Amino acid sequence: MIIVTTPGISDAELDHIRERVETLGLRTHVSRGERRTIVGCIGDERRLEDAALLSMPGVESVTPVLKPYKLASREFAAEPTVLRIGDRAGATIGGRQLAVIAGPCSVEGREMLHRTAREVRAAGATLLRGGAFKPRSSPYAFQGLGAEALDILGEVRAATGLPVVTEVMDTRQVELVAAHADVLQIGARNMQNFSLLAEVGRVQRPVLLKRGLSATIKELLMAAEYVMAEGNRDVVLCERGIRTYETATRNTLDVAAIPVLKAETHLPVIVDPSHAGGRASLVAPLAFAAVAAGADGLIVEVHPCPEEALSDGDQSLTPDAFAALMRQLRPFAEAAGRTMPEGALPRGEPHESAHAAGREVAA
Repeated sequence: MIIVTTPGISDAELDHIRERVETLGLRTHVSRGERRTIVGCIGDERRLEDAALLSMPGVESVTPVLKPYKLASREFAAEPTVLRIGDRAGATIGGRQLAVIAGPCSVEGREMLHRTAREVRAAGATLLRGGAFKPRSSPYAFQGLGAEALDILGEVRAATGLPVVTEVMDTRQVELVAAHADVLQIGARNMQNFSLLAEVGRVQRPVLLKRGLSATIKELLMAAEYVMAEGNRDVVLCERGIRTYETATRNTLDVAAIPVLKAETHLPVIVDPSHAGGRASLVAPLAFAAVAAGADGLIVEVHPCPEEALSDGDQSLTPDAFAALMRQLRPFAEAAGRTMPEGALPRGEPHESAHAAGREVAA
């Protein structure tokens, strides 16, 4: 249930409403917007039936939320959520500026990561991605450098100012990863690892939650609810392609999921065109489609030498190709009412067509 308050409600009136709800055994969550404040009520709503909430000073309306996901639902927030990440000015996800997370699939070494971070930052990336612990389909594939990679990510963050996004795979890793990363990523294979979701919900780090390989949108939002129910409301949803009968691409990018999620939740929605397509030549057109459909950002794999990458080389862009992608994203971002990050907008550069953009990035 949500309680919408009257404009100009006093702190005393708001506190009185919360106290009344909580004495009846429900939890409250307050979301403040520029024009209104919403009090979300979590628990057995039947206890509020005889509470006469509409008679209380400051209450404008009371509405039940019928969706199984409460905290993640759009109704529970006065405005769309905008997350500020790390200490770097402008590193936000969910605002008018397009967020771009870029970097290698795996941290393979100190020099490699420093070089990649410098390149993607110069092109306009706002956050750095890099895997320390890697969930691979084969137990014989490269599994990441682990704690060593976390130390390298910390070094590179200090050198470049880019906030760090890296995956956590196990409840036993959460404390260690949270000490080094600005954003904790939950991979597609762990989207319904409820113990892990609850654990990252107890730490004060934003969580990037990837959609499972065969998960419905409802299941994705319920996974986000697990995190938020533990007190961590800073969740970013990521559409990274789902498994279908189609074999021409690594996964099938569900472009329709973007506007559906934007209508269902106040949480930011980003897209991973690298894992969706599985080939570098597909990253640009899928990124264009994602931004045009309303995504708040992208997460893109970039490697200084993809053919030598220890994981996901086929879908990784070179730094030059990433810079071209950032330039060519501009007209799509503008059409969607977005701005591009600083560094991605060379002054005086004319707009180019999407067709030309695809040719440049593919090259």
